[in-house]
Amino acid sequence: MTAPLFFIDEIPESISDSGSLVIAGADGRHAVSVKRLAVGERLLVSDGRGRVAHGFVADIIGRDQLVMTVDDVVQHEVTSPKIIVVQALAKGDRADLAVELMTEVGVDVIVPWSAARSIAQWKADKAERGVDKWQTTAREASKQSRRAFIPLVTGIESTSAVAARIRAAVESNGVAYVLHESAEASLAAQLLSVKDSCPTEVVLIVGPEGGISDEELAAFIAVGGQASRLGSHVLRTSTAGGAAISVVSALTGLW
Repeated sequence: MTAPLFFIDEIPESISDSGSLVIAGADGRHAVSVKRLAVGERLLVSDGRGRVAHGFVADIIGRDQLVMTVDDVVQHEVTSPKIIVVQALAKGDRADLAVELMTEVGVDVIVPWSAARSIAQWKADKAERGVDKWQTTAREASKQSRRAFIPLVTGIESTSAVAARIRAAVESNGVAYVLHESAEASLAAQLLSVKDSCPTEVVLIVGPEGGISDEELAAFIAVGGQASRLGSHVLRTSTAGGAAISVVSALTGLW
C-alpha cells in the first residue's frame, strides 16, 4: 500500500538525507491519532506545491506531533495542459463532492461560478467561507489521492468574469469547453482535434443543477468556448467535472 501523505507549509531546500521534518497541527494529529502511525512506518510529506519528502516516523510526541526522518526529496514537475474547471455553485453537499472528485482525478484550478440558475448563492462573507471550505476539501482530497500539488480554489466569479477567463485561455493557446447536454460535438472528438497543437490549458465549464442558460452559453461561445457533451447521459453537476477531467487526462497523455 502507498505510504500516507501529509502536508506541511514548507520543505526546506537545504534538507538532506537523514534530515528531519516535524509534522504538527491538524496533519500531525491526523497522522498520530487517526492514522495511528508508529515509529518506523513509512510516510510522505508534501508542501502542496510539488515538493515531496519520503521517509519514516522517527519519533511521536504527544497526540498531535511526529518527527520524520527524510531519506529522499522529490520535486514533481507541473504537468501540461493545466486543467481548470469553472464549477457552478451547487446546493448541499454536491459542491463538496464535486471538488473532492475533481481533485482526485487531477484538476489544477477550481473556479467557483455564480451561475444564473445556481440554487446556492454566496453573498458577502459567505463567499470567503465558501472558498475556504472548497480549498479545505481540495486539500483533504489531495492527501487521500497522494497528490504533490494541492489544487488552487480561486475567488467566486461572475458570468462575465468566466467569459473573460475563456477569452484569455483561447488567446494563449488554450481551449475551453462548455459542458452541455444539447451539444452536438463530443468532448473526446474535440480534444483529439487539437491534440497536435498541444494546448497549454483546458478550461471546462460545469453548470448548476438547473443547467447553463442560453444567455450564458451564448456569452461563452462568443469568446471562443465550445459546447461539448460527454455522452448520451446527463450527469449531475457534482460528477460532470470529474468525468470531463478523466477524458482530458486520458486523451492528452496526463494519464
